[in-house]
Amino acid sequence: MRRRLTAFLACLFLGASLAASAGPADDRKALSEHYKQHLPGVKFEDYVLGALALNKDALDQYESIMIFPPFVNDVDDGRKIWEKPFKNGKKLSSCFPNGGKNVAGSYPYFDNASGKVITFENALNACLKANGEAELKYGGNDLGLLSAYVKSLSDGMKVQVKVEGPAALAAYEKGKTHYYSRRGQLNFSCASCHIDNVGKFIRSEQLSPMIGQAAHWPEFRAGTELVTLQGRFRQCQKNVRAAPLEFNSEEYNNLEYFLTYMSNGLPMQTPVFRK
Repeated sequence: MRRRLTAFLACLFLGASLAASAGPADDRKALSEHYKQHLPGVKFEDYVLGALALNKDALDQYESIMIFPPFVNDVDDGRKIWEKPFKNGKKLSSCFPNGGKNVAGSYPYFDNASGKVITFENALNACLKANGEAELKYGGNDLGLLSAYVKSLSDGMKVQVKVEGPAALAAYEKGKTHYYSRRGQLNFSCASCHIDNVGKFIRSEQLSPMIGQAAHWPEFRAGTELVTLQGRFRQCQKNVRAAPLEFNSEEYNNLEYFLTYMSNGLPMQTPVFRK
């Protein structure tokens, strides 16, 4: 049974002929079934916890830390950027429905007009540009802090990324291909850790399931060190001794699109703390 499942997943995700006919919903269903087999004690809603769902002691420590999060002042710096008036008198909140509350779970989305994936950070910068303000550096601390604060306004919102139309599906498929492609001197793919070896340890880190990973970024490590999702992409590629791509590259945006779709239905938890 295990061999048949492995073969099925390989066909579904690694670019074989069956993968071309499988849609995003099929991909997500197959992954859910895979994790049910390998992580039978983990409830679907707990995937948002990442590796913490696999270790009760680590989860207890995390919950104790989150009573008084060490990054509160950092997130408040993001709030100040969000609330700072533009020269024209408007604010960032004017660009988003409901003043920015419960919107982040719909990002990334595919924009047919530009023919590319729009991340939440892209949307924040687009608002700045439209109002005559300087854009923030993608991958920089200010944009990360701003994103952390604004995403906190969507805390608890369920991720609801859509893949609609041929162009959006093509972007999704490119992100999927990136996820399952091996690279670097270690010849690892993202899937090597988070699907093939989920739950196992690499040094002191337990490998988390892919479903749920995109629902809690940006996150703070070692107390106040901000790491964005694309920053984590770069860290992982360095770990497998591959050259990391640029922030906001088409490849990373497509990867973020694919990865976030896989967290659909899970509540956002932003920001969070990780060791």
